[in-house]
Amino acid sequence: MEENIELGVGTRVEHDRYGEGFVCKSSLNGYEIIFERGGKLSFGKANILKDMKILEKVEDNEPKLSLDEVTELLTNILERYNGFHEDVEIADRWIGGTLVLNPGNASQPKEIPIDVFFHKIVMLRDRLRVLEQNINSHKGLSEQDKVNIQKYITAVYGSLTTFNVLFKDRDDYFVGAGKKDE
Repeated sequence: MEENIELGVGTRVEHDRYGEGFVCKSSLNGYEIIFERGGKLSFGKANILKDMKILEKVEDNEPKLSLDEVTELLTNILERYNGFHEDVEIADRWIGGTLVLNPGNASQPKEIPIDVFFHKIVMLRDRLRVLEQNINSHKGLSEQDKVNIQKYITAVYGSLTTFNVLFKDRDDYFVGAGKKDE
């Protein structure tokens, strides 16, 4: 295995935690890499092979990505992941709490830390938002198809309003069709 590897700008890599990314800047000591799930991060050259797998190496003498290509990549990443990660906070009264599911028979109840459950609810909401964006920007769907699918997504949001009690800020709540005047 190479100890001192040199990666050109545009090299595609994969990190276990941050997903796929590409080298956007190379310096004497390291690289700046833009990831799908982590934004722009810096890595030292000495540890690059420990931290990630190289998917497609670009040598320094190969053509670099143009500004238009970088813009297109970033646009695709932001559209795919609904922009930058948004910090959503759990309501103070639930911090450190436990969700207990008691079965109807005498079997053992299931306990789940509320913060773990909350994180899953937030991930669900974020994925619904990405689904909405993908539907709204889909070129193969008619406007009527988009409206029909959006009605189902709105109904799903409405079904999830029960979990609004977990959110610290009202701006983060699930909102269904409901009454417009409320």
